[in-house]
Amino acid sequence: MKELILNNGPSYAKDGSCRFSLWAPDMKAVELKLCLPEESSYVAMKEKDEKGYWRVTLDKISPETQYMFRLNNGQEIPDPASHYQPDGVHGASQVICHNDFQWEDGSFPGIELSEMIIYELHVGTFTPAGTFDAVICRLDNLSELGVNAIELMPAAQFPGDRNWGYDGVYPYGVQNSYGGPAGLKRLVNECHKKGIAVILDVVYNHLGPEGNYLWGLGNYFTSSYNTPWGNAINFDGPLSDGVRLFFIENAIYWLDNYHIDALRLDAVHAIFDFGAIPFLQNLAETVNKYSKLMRNKHYLIAESDLDDSRVIRPSALGGYGIDTQWSDDYHHCIHTLLTGEQSGYYLDFGKVGHLVKTLRDGYAYTGNYSRFRKRCHGNYAGDRDKGQFVVCSQNHDQIGNRMLGERLSALVSFEAVKLAAAAVLMVDPFVKTENCLF
Repeated sequence: MKELILNNGPSYAKDGSCRFSLWAPDMKAVELKLCLPEESSYVAMKEKDEKGYWRVTLDKISPETQYMFRLNNGQEIPDPASHYQPDGVHGASQVICHNDFQWEDGSFPGIELSEMIIYELHVGTFTPAGTFDAVICRLDNLSELGVNAIELMPAAQFPGDRNWGYDGVYPYGVQNSYGGPAGLKRLVNECHKKGIAVILDVVYNHLGPEGNYLWGLGNYFTSSYNTPWGNAINFDGPLSDGVRLFFIENAIYWLDNYHIDALRLDAVHAIFDFGAIPFLQNLAETVNKYSKLMRNKHYLIAESDLDDSRVIRPSALGGYGIDTQWSDDYHHCIHTLLTGEQSGYYLDFGKVGHLVKTLRDGYAYTGNYSRFRKRCHGNYAGDRDKGQFVVCSQNHDQIGNRMLGERLSALVSFEAVKLAAAAVLMVDPFVKTENCLF
């Protein structure tokens, strides 16, 4: 899979050479700017292939080397596939040597998806320090709770020091305020030594506004579809091959360089792709190939409100082949039965029958009429393994998107909270998620 992780971003070799690459088919000229202590120097990137990749390989490059790209209009930008932004989203990118970390997790067997007890964790607020290293100090506490997998909310570089993480602009860059690449590797290494798997939340449906330097380089975005964040990412239009590769490589980048066990795919219902082989199917097939190559299963977990079994159905059966998905319906059933809320999408829930149907058929809506959507919604998923559904009583979306951000414990009695916990922990073989901590 080495060829997949070299098309975008810097590729640093043990001999001190580094190949710099930028997909910018719309540019007529690109220069590499080396930000040296004495004086910056510029190197023309004369090699541009037929797909629009500009490349140059230099010798005697140190892993701490900082660099930028100068485009034909004179604008200087960081690398959109930067592995590290030590000075934030507008600063220079830094070369990272991924081979110098001493991994100690060779004996970690991994955790089967059906056996996972997932704890959703926001690095910036889990501890007062808000760093990867500070999380390490609390891993034993999580183990005592029965947790054997942590899901890190997005750690890709975003503007500022503290952020929800869903407006990141460097999909390959590890957040500098959290501890950067070395900090994330130390956390994953220690998790594996303690028998804890690590899931990373990745966002392939949009990028944030501040520090997003992809505009103008190529057809990264399209006006053919709109999302809550503006123009959609171009997964099926002209020049979309380069865009798809940018994000597919990103998945392998996290699995390979950081030993991540699974990726949680944010809001796949906002990924628009009407190609014959959809992006999600392409992504799943690539991750499966990587897993077979490494002889270690890596999982993809989708967030989807489509109630569409194609997301988790194998490609041989007409699906995308994603391993599992969050069960929004299960959460909504539990929440409405306990709180009685009927606003927004909660309008479609509130009866015990909805919970029974979700347990039996995978979704509460399998083609029946949705009052919230004012149309029929969903399709049948009753033939899918229930281990393909992740259940929870609350998560970051359901808490953070509320006007006042109340947890379930602020809305119902302690007895009701215990009932919600039991409803999650006692439904086998669904994958279970512990309460998230902000």
